[in-house]
Amino acid sequence: MSRTASGLRAWVLQRITAIYLGLFTLYLLALMLAGGHGDWRHWRDLFAQPLMSVATLLYVLALLLHAWIGMRDVLLDYVRPLALRISLLALVGFGLVACGLWAAQALLLARLHS
Repeated sequence: MSRTASGLRAWVLQRITAIYLGLFTLYLLALMLAGGHGDWRHWRDLFAQPLMSVATLLYVLALLLHAWIGMRDVLLDYVRPLALRISLLALVGFGLVACGLWAAQALLLARLHS
């Protein structure tokens, strides 16, 4: 695959994830503004539902992919020393994987404790 096609794919993925992130955020805001959802138990039960768990997991994956593409592009464009660039990319990658695992654990625990 050419470099241009790779850049186009990253650009398209960035836009797709941005749309999903925006729509899901608006949905959560609508739930909060609807009222009656203020206690912890209600939110735990909401996120324990299978459809909401899948939608939230997709949200987390979209957020991680969106962050990876953005950080990767910034580091590739502005960090010149190769060793530093590779180190920073690895650090960002490990950090995003850790955040993803933490979010998956939180969703799993919400399902188990409901």
